[in-house]
Amino acid sequence: MQNKKLTKEELLEQLNKEAELGGGERRIESQHKKGKLTARERIDLLLDKGTFQEMGKFVKHRETLFGLENETYLGDGVVTGYGKVNNRLVYVFSQDFTVFGGSLSESHAEKICKIMDLAMKNGAPVIGLNDSGGARIQEGVKSLGGYADIFYRNTLASGVIPQISAVMGPCAGGAVYSPAITDFILMVENTSYMFVTGPNVVKTVTHEEVTSEELGGASAHSSKSGVTHFSCSNEVECIENIKKLLSFLPQNCEDEPDILEYDSTKSESRESLNSIVPENPNQPYDMRDVVDGIVDEDSFLEVHKNFAENMIVGFARIAGRSIGIVGNQPSVLAGCLDIKASEKGGRFVRFCDSFNIPLLVLVDVPGFLPGTDQEWNGIISSGAKLLYAFCEATVPRVTVITRKAYGGAYDVMNSKHIGADLNFAWPTAEIAVMGAKGAAEIIFKKEIKDAQDPEKKLEEKVDEYTENFANPYRASYRGFIDEVILPEKTRSKLITAFEMLENKADKLPKKKHGNIPL
Repeated sequence: MQNKKLTKEELLEQLNKEAELGGGERRIESQHKKGKLTARERIDLLLDKGTFQEMGKFVKHRETLFGLENETYLGDGVVTGYGKVNNRLVYVFSQDFTVFGGSLSESHAEKICKIMDLAMKNGAPVIGLNDSGGARIQEGVKSLGGYADIFYRNTLASGVIPQISAVMGPCAGGAVYSPAITDFILMVENTSYMFVTGPNVVKTVTHEEVTSEELGGASAHSSKSGVTHFSCSNEVECIENIKKLLSFLPQNCEDEPDILEYDSTKSESRESLNSIVPENPNQPYDMRDVVDGIVDEDSFLEVHKNFAENMIVGFARIAGRSIGIVGNQPSVLAGCLDIKASEKGGRFVRFCDSFNIPLLVLVDVPGFLPGTDQEWNGIISSGAKLLYAFCEATVPRVTVITRKAYGGAYDVMNSKHIGADLNFAWPTAEIAVMGAKGAAEIIFKKEIKDAQDPEKKLEEKVDEYTENFANPYRASYRGFIDEVILPEKTRSKLITAFEMLENKADKLPKKKHGNIPL
């Protein structure tokens, strides 16, 4: 009996169903057993209902070696297209692990490049949902070339449109470099990992025994390396974090972040801020308490929360306005700047400046972390990265010094001297070259040594130095501080400051690009 010939409509329906099945029911079931969603399920969670428009649904690979001519799947391991998140256009690709382990082929790469090109032309974010075993080995250099095509577009798009990478499965070898060039990386605990060389190679070369999770899991990269910005407990949380992150960002570098409606009739005084800084200048406190007292309720989204914890960075809103926050954390390493904190802060500042997001800088810094480990590993260059990032930033920049601002770290943390627009200080601020004890020991060294009671004399000189310098007023007399304010007034001052600066126009000298100390 001859098979019934399909109508054109029936053929289209059949092809659509085949494409939507990816690698088939058995592999989809295997994906679910690992606690992972499929490529299409992830897109459905991310995008507003009914807005996804798929592109390249019927694309196949073109390889004929190693038996691949007998195994083809529509879509070739990646779902690509565009849609909306909270009614805003985004482009998305979602790798399908059920098809050849999500491995990247020439056709797979072409699909990703096509939506990246469209995103650039239309000025909208690109979101990559990565779940791939790496380059498709059977295609050799063609798959490697496909990766390079993607890296090139990532680099061209950097600073033009926001690029977000969610690593939701394996991401190894050359595959890690595309997420690394993008603006933000999110990982899922226990189901995703990133590394250049895997545990087997590590064992062969260095004889270290390490699991994939230990080597490159979400925990390792969110706390040790700083490669990932958000570590999420599951895929749903990961996708919700992408949506929240997008809410603070503009569509592109020529756009402005949305300003949400805000009730301006409420009192902006925050008396809780008055009691945060302890009377003892050496006692720690949590800078997040200051952030919570300044920003709109529940609006703070911390970035790199578990990495370089002596520095806090993240997004928030003040009176509905999106801002980026950079702050020292006195409860970790006394808020000192070190290599990791400097690089974390510098990267975040440059992102905010790329996308017109005003910066609020909260300062309580006793200096740079001393030690051979820091010096030999390049604290000079790393500290210079943070300094360079602030100097280069042309967005509105406002600083609040809550307590210590010592030495070169005072300069680096968005001081008036490097282009900050408004600099406030609390009465508890101490703006000086160094702490009172260290300064007294240097300035009055001979006097202390010759005294009958050197300890008492040192104490007297510490008090003298403290009275003269451990306050915000000398800096205020010189105009380096625009206003000394009570902590409770901080929020209202910042609301009017950022409102005043909303039309700020500042340009850097004409150049191809600067040479940041990498």
